[in-house]
Amino acid sequence: MMKQLHILVLNGPNLNLLGTREPGHYGAETLAEINQKLVSLADTLGVELTTLQSNHEGELVEYIQKAGQDSVDGIVINPAAYTHTSVALRDALLATRIPFVEVHLSNIHKREEFRHHSLLVDAAIGTVAGFGPSSYTMALRGIVEQLQYKQGE
Repeated sequence: MMKQLHILVLNGPNLNLLGTREPGHYGAETLAEINQKLVSLADTLGVELTTLQSNHEGELVEYIQKAGQDSVDGIVINPAAYTHTSVALRDALLATRIPFVEVHLSNIHKREEFRHHSLLVDAAIGTVAGFGPSSYTMALRGIVEQLQYKQGE
């Protein structure tokens, strides 16, 4: 029997403002509403889920490091603006060796030029972007399927 997977959903800066922040890019759903959908999906998939958000890079790094100590199996991360700037997040993810999926509500490649580059993409097992809140559920399903496949090998 496979062990129950534990997935961490980690959200970066300004995502606490979802629902009111630039709805043309990010939609009208709040982070709490997105998290509730993820919790429901996790129940359906039979996985344990933890959701966290911080506006502070160091705190996000500490969450990732703690996930490594807590034997988290996978991470779904929306690094937000830190996608393009944070070597610290990249280093923490690489140091813990926890498989992760990078997720974005908007299609970062259809936005400003500086948003086109991700410091995480080459280390991620996958990226989901441009599907609004559904990006999160797609990412959760994807990482769970990948991890279950690896457990079955």
